[in-house]
Amino acid sequence: MRVLISMFAVAGALVAAGCGADGENADGTPTSTVSNSAAPTTSGPRTPADTIVTVTDMRFSPADITITAGDTVTWKFSDRVPHSVQGIGDAAMGINSPILTKGEWSYTFTVPGTYRYLCPLHPEMKGTVTVR
Repeated sequence: MRVLISMFAVAGALVAAGCGADGENADGTPTSTVSNSAAPTTSGPRTPADTIVTVTDMRFSPADITITAGDTVTWKFSDRVPHSVQGIGDAAMGINSPILTKGEWSYTFTVPGTYRYLCPLHPEMKGTVTVR
């Protein structure tokens, strides 16, 4: 019984002392708290990037690029002759754009590795995408 009475006494003392959640000083005026510290920032998931390769003047520019897995490469065609992008080797089998003179074609790289490609109409036009 004494323990129960002691608990009520402590609770009553806390309420009387203003330790409740009502935010008042001992004289009854409201309290306010100002914090000058900024809320901690957290970095969310990485946003995939889009890298542009121009196809003009019989070349890919830049010919060699490095990206992160999940990024997309967009080839922008602007030449007076048609071109396409075709992967070289087993790892690059999915890289196969239509033949274009103007316009663009994109491919998203999801697996790290080195992907070589060329223009099958002009095999001297070559490039590499390194995915980390």
